[in-house]
Amino acid sequence: MTLTRQPAHPSTPAGTDGGKHNVLGVLVDRIDYDGAVDRVLAAARQRRPLSLTALAVHGVMTGVRDPQHRARLNAFDIVAPDGQPVRWALNLLHSAELSEWVSGPELTGRVLRRMAEEDLPVYLYGSTPQVVAELGTALARAYPALRLAGAEPSGFRETSPDELAAIAARINASGARLLLVGLGCPRQEIFVHAMRPLLDLPAMAVGAAFDYHAGRLAPAPRWMQRNGLAWLWRLASEPRRLWRRYLVFNTEYLGRLGAQKLRCWRPQVTEPTSVPAPRVPV
Repeated sequence: MTLTRQPAHPSTPAGTDGGKHNVLGVLVDRIDYDGAVDRVLAAARQRRPLSLTALAVHGVMTGVRDPQHRARLNAFDIVAPDGQPVRWALNLLHSAELSEWVSGPELTGRVLRRMAEEDLPVYLYGSTPQVVAELGTALARAYPALRLAGAEPSGFRETSPDELAAIAARINASGARLLLVGLGCPRQEIFVHAMRPLLDLPAMAVGAAFDYHAGRLAPAPRWMQRNGLAWLWRLASEPRRLWRRYLVFNTEYLGRLGAQKLRCWRPQVTEPTSVPAPRVPV
């Protein structure tokens, strides 16, 4: 497949939503906060499926290194640029002229605020029982009008796609208009991709947003975020777990980005797939 850009959705006066672009073979949307929030809320109001993830460098590189996962990512309705390096890639390769990145935790907060204002219930899926409980308490404090239709911690295991039907049935029956999934990258993207055809509501893979909104993680200082150094803040907080993700993947990302820009390497966009992974994290 040689497509590097898919047709854009209409932009609203307040938001940017300029279609998909090839970043190292992964289709990333030229979209900002307002554009992403508008599309999620529209799907929530209309009770229709929509899949969204916000990918930082690590998320993009999981697709670069795994063609099957890349096909799943390219099937997402929205892949938002999470972090300066992914925004820079869109601007450098495709003249996207994006002035901001789309942070997963920040996007989650903006969506939840709108959901509360419109009295649209939310379902939480993922993380540990303790984090889910703390998150529910924190969200009730931050968004008093927000309604939680249900919450399930992760089972920290894998299952076949057939078992997902029971999970989807619970979520659909809860009356939720939005599903937030916090399973970590790439588990959450595999889960959301497999669940999309089973749901009648939008699903967002939000990564560490559960921990941020529960008060367990502190965001990087704004100056570090602006300069693409949020990864260094995370690395300093969890060096043993994250050193390979950031030091190895970031170096490879920059090398591949330079090669794509200089046209020494022309990454092909893998055809999107609707086939779920054989084993899905739950």
